Amino acid sequence: MSAVELRASLSLAGLYALRMLGMFLILPVFAVYAGRLPGGDNHVLVGLAFGAYGLTQALLQLPFGMWSDRVGRKRVIYIGLALFAVGSVICAMADHIAWMIVGRAVQGAGAISAAVTALLADLTREEHRTKAMAMIGASIASTFAVSLVAAPKLAEWVGLTGIFVLTAVLALAAIVGVARVIPNPALSRHHSDAEADTSRLPQVLRHGQLLRLNYGVFALHAGQMAMFTVMPLLLSRVGGLDVAHHWWVYLPVVLVSFVLMVPAVIVGEKRHKLKQVFLFAIALMFVAQLGMALWLPSLGAIVLWLGVYFVAFNILEATQPSLISKVAPVEARGTAMGVYNTCQSAAMFIGSAMAGWLYQHAGAEPVFLAGAVLMAIWLVVAAGMRAPLPVSTRMFHIGEHWGGDAVGLSDKLGRIDGVKEAVVLMDERVALLKVLQTGWDEAAAQQLIAETK
Repeated sequence: MSAVELRASLSLAGLYALRMLGMFLILPVFAVYAGRLPGGDNHVLVGLAFGAYGLTQALLQLPFGMWSDRVGRKRVIYIGLALFAVGSVICAMADHIAWMIVGRAVQGAGAISAAVTALLADLTREEHRTKAMAMIGASIASTFAVSLVAAPKLAEWVGLTGIFVLTAVLALAAIVGVARVIPNPALSRHHSDAEADTSRLPQVLRHGQLLRLNYGVFALHAGQMAMFTVMPLLLSRVGGLDVAHHWWVYLPVVLVSFVLMVPAVIVGEKRHKLKQVFLFAIALMFVAQLGMALWLPSLGAIVLWLGVYFVAFNILEATQPSLISKVAPVEARGTAMGVYNTCQSAAMFIGSAMAGWLYQHAGAEPVFLAGAVLMAIWLVVAAGMRAPLPVSTRMFHIGEHWGGDAVGLSDKLGRIDGVKEAVVLMDERVALLKVLQTGWDEAAAQQLIAETK
């Protein structure tokens, strides 16, 4: 990576981390603190407030990304961060759960993830984009882990109001960072590997393997939001822990789950056992949800099932994007990820709303039973998935002034040993190849690409 690419990658990963911190910090404490607001004794409304963020994210995520193609990446990011800050202020000032619902919806309207990904694509060369995306992925994972541990103690010090004030400040700090730290792209164009394209939506929505994965991310995050809608209440009621001490539970289970996740992911990727690892993790998640539904008599049982839950969750969270990349048509990877992320956001709303209604009318056990049903369906759906080939995506820049036969070049690239898919996109000046991770003839591809310079 060049100095500019490294600066762009690190600063955008930091932007993502700030943005995600604002979202993740409320996960382990919202149900308890929102319940203290007027109207908060109605768990249906608490669930709606918790999930309203996901509803507006799902509705606006793809449109904001496409809008950034027309009006500029940074402009859309500024607007999104400003909306998130305004929503945070509304939440901080909320004197009734209804205002909390409004604030959370405004927060979610700042749907900048697609625009941030597009800006990253503008600022990095094709051969370094995967590394840049990995930096963002690492920032999200680390922020999630830190938030689970830090949020309970932070809530004790400043309350839910203080957390929302902090998220507003972080959003404003991110605006300054975008303006002063993140470089301006010399050229901004659509990137099929990183952005959604409406013309490719039918192709993605009809793709059977992608539909299985889209259901999976929906089930995973609906279950996650449902769990966090009731688990803080159970830690206090069944476990006897003050909210400030909930980190005593989250810290060990998160650390252990990260340690156990690593060998599973390595086996899946390096030994080409991704489907087997994937199915194992879904089954483990089913066991965790069923265990929470049937046996939570004490704090020890909560710790046990949360440990199983987070091992499964971390494996699934790490492997699903890899599966999307392997399964999606090479020219529609950005669209596939856009639909995947939209399903994830929709799940946040549906999962928390469902959990709030169930908890209000029937208690905690049906919430986890519903999660177990989602996982059982997922296990059946995923079992029919074709085992993915051990492939990765490679991108090559086509010479800016080359005017040759794009279809012919795609055909030549596709006939190279180890190349499974190849497409040349002239409007993006890029060749996208899906290749075997080992044993493909990269030199032959480089020679063909060099002829376009």
